[in-house]
Amino acid sequence: MKAKRRVVTGAGAPTKRRPTVRRIKPAIAPLVRKATAAVSAAPAPVVVPVPEPAFPVAPVDLSVDLGRGLVLRNPVLVASGTFGYGIEYGDVVDVQRLGAICCKGTTLRPRIGNPTPRVTETPGGMLNSIGLQNPGVDAVVAKYASTWAGWDVPVIVNVAGESIADYVEVVRRLDGVPGIAGIELNISCPNVGAGGIQFAIDASAAGAVTAAVRRATDLPLLVKLSPNVADVRPIARAIADGGADALTAVNTLSGIAVSPSRERPLLGNVYGGLSGPAIKPVALRIVYEVSQVVDVPIVAIGGVSELADVLDYLAVGAVAVQVGTAIFADPALPVRLVGELADECRRRGLDSYRPLIGTALPKRAAPPSSRGVEYRP
Repeated sequence: MKAKRRVVTGAGAPTKRRPTVRRIKPAIAPLVRKATAAVSAAPAPVVVPVPEPAFPVAPVDLSVDLGRGLVLRNPVLVASGTFGYGIEYGDVVDVQRLGAICCKGTTLRPRIGNPTPRVTETPGGMLNSIGLQNPGVDAVVAKYASTWAGWDVPVIVNVAGESIADYVEVVRRLDGVPGIAGIELNISCPNVGAGGIQFAIDASAAGAVTAAVRRATDLPLLVKLSPNVADVRPIARAIADGGADALTAVNTLSGIAVSPSRERPLLGNVYGGLSGPAIKPVALRIVYEVSQVVDVPIVAIGGVSELADVLDYLAVGAVAVQVGTAIFADPALPVRLVGELADECRRRGLDSYRPLIGTALPKRAAPPSSRGVEYRP
């Protein structure tokens, strides 16, 4: 880079005069190099100093093993239903930097979804009643699997059904397909064979559907817990005993909104799933309880919108998190959290994020919230 030049114009002169060009000596000594006479006649380049980073940029191991060979490069995933099939965000987000993508819920046959309105904003979150709208498993495989196969980031297919047979058949059609790295079971669906009661709120049904899917595939299997239960611990144990490689916690809380006229519920399906920062204390409590009773990894979901949320979930035993509702406002958030987590580890002098896991867990199993401990004198 040439030395700067300053032009002095001789203020107040009565007649025009030719400007005098004065060379300013660089503040930083130029880099001295051997050169030919012709080259050495040219001004020497100025070396611009690079500011020292706030802390040394050391490698940090963010990898996480979710079981059965599913090793993620980092513990930040995107949640099902908030990131489409990954393709939709390709122009605005470097999807390859994510830990994993959990795609939209996939069913055996196409679903048109629930009547509108389907979504409404709430204080601290949103209610959605999409109704698992999707083109069906065969169309998902045909349209997206080949693209996923070319990605480095693993894609986990979220699977839903109305019977154990539905879940098993969907998983069979996904098994062995290149580009599909794992399965996440959404068991917050009505079990038509048991009067429409959700699989997720009954330990026996949750364990049975997990075991059936486990027999149908060798793919890594994650199962998503529902917060809509009095005591989630026996359900989590049944799922782990059924062969799940990991648990995801939690799905949405059931809620409603009222129309502006106050004459009917707002959502077309009446009920919706509450997500966002409003549910974080509930999800945090469930991760805290479940991590004390199972030995499989837990991926936390619920209101992750900044690094502090990630650190909170790690402290109560999660090994990874999924970012969901916050993506609608800030699609780049998940990738940014990966960098912020690495920076936080460096700030603490850690070469891995694992020491951050479980720091808030008790030395002995704590009483469950279902005992009404908040009412103890």
